[in-house]
Amino acid sequence: MSRPDTALAEALAAGTPIPRDAEGPVFAEPWQAQAFALVVALQNRGVFSADEWAQALGAEIREALANGGCRDGSDYYERWCEALEQLLIEKGLASQTSVDARAAAWERAAEATPHGKPILLENDPLR
Repeated sequence: MSRPDTALAEALAAGTPIPRDAEGPVFAEPWQAQAFALVVALQNRGVFSADEWAQALGAEIREALANGGCRDGSDYYERWCEALEQLLIEKGLASQTSVDARAAAWERAAEATPHGKPILLENDPLR
């Protein structure tokens, strides 16, 4: 019996360069695991179906590749996050304005955070 996250990864990976090993998906950074877990949790709660997710992720990967994205899969989780943002916008759960505002807040927080310290939205000087 395969682990649930492995089965999900196999279903989502159909034809995509998902970073993985024999046990399932692998993550180079903690945020990648968090993004993966967020999608799994939202899908498990019925926010979107596996089909909707596969369509969104596939579209994002195709668009990125058409625009010079990494063919080796090294930007896979960036595509994952972009697909999630677009799906949430399409479902009316977020707006492009709110997504852009949150991204800008994280960028300001990152710039204001001393090296080696965790980046927190509370560090955004405009907050």
